[in-house]
Amino acid sequence: MTDTTETAEARQLVPLNAIFADDYTELLLPIMSGNTIAELAETVASHSEGRRVRKQDKPKVVYHNDRIVPMHLTVAEAGIAPLDHVRVEYQD
Repeated sequence: MTDTTETAEARQLVPLNAIFADDYTELLLPIMSGNTIAELAETVASHSEGRRVRKQDKPKVVYHNDRIVPMHLTVAEAGIAPLDHVRVEYQD
């Protein structure tokens, strides 16, 4: 038997304002609340990397409310709400 709370959480749409590294274009992206922060980072990067921002072979970090969010958390666990702003950067 599956936990319906987890299933419902995984299916909630969380539209986020996001910007990647030095890109000049902010994006409004549909993200699912059950996605990990690592998946969120790759989704944001996919819209900028190799297009307007040079792709680098470095790990990425996600900032939300000026703090780095651990990559293993889900969007819901990180407390990221609809229309919040996230920034994805290359880790130095």
